[in-house]
Amino acid sequence: MTRTSSLTEETVGDDPSHARKDNSSQGASAESSAPPNLEEGEVVQQEQETIKTQRTRDFGIIPIPFHLRYDPSKPFHFGLTLNIAFGFFSTFTVANLYYCQPLLIQISQDFGVTYSEVSKVPTLIQAGYAAGLLLISPLGDLVRRRPLILATIILSTSLTVGLAVTGNLVVFEVLSFIVGAASVTPQVLIPLVADLAPDKRRASAISIVFSGLLFGILVARVLAGIIAQFVSWRVVYYFAIGVQGLVLIGSYFMLPDYPSKNKHLTYWSILWTMAKFSVTEPVLIQACIINLCSSACFSNFWVTLTFLLGGPPYFYSTLVIGLFGLIGMAGVSMGPIGGRLIDKLVPWYASLVSICFLLVFQAIQTGAGGIHVAAVIVATFGLDVFRQNLQVSLSTTIFKIEPAARARLNAVSILSIFIGQVVGTSVGTHVFIHFGWQPGAALSLGWTGFMLLVLLVRGPHCGRYTWFGYGGGLAAKRGDVTAPQPPIESPPSTSASKVSDPPEERMEEKPKSAMKSLLHKARRKGGAWSVRINDRFTYNNLSVTKVI
Repeated sequence: MTRTSSLTEETVGDDPSHARKDNSSQGASAESSAPPNLEEGEVVQQEQETIKTQRTRDFGIIPIPFHLRYDPSKPFHFGLTLNIAFGFFSTFTVANLYYCQPLLIQISQDFGVTYSEVSKVPTLIQAGYAAGLLLISPLGDLVRRRPLILATIILSTSLTVGLAVTGNLVVFEVLSFIVGAASVTPQVLIPLVADLAPDKRRASAISIVFSGLLFGILVARVLAGIIAQFVSWRVVYYFAIGVQGLVLIGSYFMLPDYPSKNKHLTYWSILWTMAKFSVTEPVLIQACIINLCSSACFSNFWVTLTFLLGGPPYFYSTLVIGLFGLIGMAGVSMGPIGGRLIDKLVPWYASLVSICFLLVFQAIQTGAGGIHVAAVIVATFGLDVFRQNLQVSLSTTIFKIEPAARARLNAVSILSIFIGQVVGTSVGTHVFIHFGWQPGAALSLGWTGFMLLVLLVRGPHCGRYTWFGYGGGLAAKRGDVTAPQPPIESPPSTSASKVSDPPEERMEEKPKSAMKSLLHKARRKGGAWSVRINDRFTYNNLSVTKVI
């Protein structure tokens, strides 16, 4: 009797860098990489198709650097350098949305229009960004991310040239809208980071990109104000062209090329599933409500902070008020440290800790913000640190819902943040003007308390479609969580085989190296084994079954 060997498949989590294959008949093994959305049994077919149709050019004409081409036998390593580069790319693409804000007076004088007319520019660029979130960023679940990112950077850089040279306000407004739509590069990068980073450091990897994004929001206003103070406002946009050129060059030489996901879907089905997720996924809805309130608090604080510091009892100058942005940057720089801590906890507990600290700092601001500047400084730092940690923990949570839909899930989440900014700015300003600083701060305190209630509605280990409750226990550390076991497959028996099969084995809470020893053991016994790991669980939950 001839015993045939089967191809051993190992798929760890949803990280492309963790897939390997082993041909037991040849006694050789080779590493491979598979997209996270493949079903079991599709890995080999996908790899064969990839080898045949390996993409070598971007847009069909620009060669992809050889070391960045997708090759299943040579997984691309996602290290700290690439992670920091992604943060840099985020900083100077999202900055496009905020360069104009300190320049409105000079722009109105140059174009010879009123302040009322030029005030439409920030609104249009934010509206463009919202359109990009809705219509462009979900494409990350449909097309290859590398050309998508390069295309958005090329578009925003090219149109920024028009912003720098045009002398017509209507043209400036139209270009601002399109630049806003094309500046969604960070919202394509963040889901890509979640795909590339190993599970044990996903939160810290995401936090670095988030830090870059928040730096861009803060730095853009400061740089634009300083440059326009000494030279023409148009130089700000020349500067933007230069740094976006650096981003484009860096992206070309550093962005790895991975296959597209969800080839069975169309663009319209991608948009439809976004709408479906927003009303059927309890985890996503919970995260969106919390993000909306958190963003409203953030916008309320920073918009009204100018009024507080410029009036009694402080009467600070515009320059001194601007320096408070440096405190915000210091808080943002703590993001990666918080990400490391989040990697060790169940994300629900990281969110809980962040909200509790936000309550403390909101209380400090409400009680003493109008009494002593020290309270304002402490609140500014604390609110920035824990608001970022909260956003990272929530993103880590929603990215686990459906690995193949991370771009769409992220788009829904960021849209909730955008809505929160609008609510916080409009409502917070209204409350401050009519009732003063303390009621405005109390409003944020109330929103933060509501965030805590929303979080406590669902426990840390509820099922995917559980809306209320605490099923699954209360374990806080990731290593203490016992995930549900995938079912053990029963292979079909054949009459040709007279050799009795060894009993099925299950490995629980064992290191990854244990699987290798088990495979060697199988070969010594002359068996043909197939190892599969459900991509929804960690590599510790293995089901090993003999097949013929």
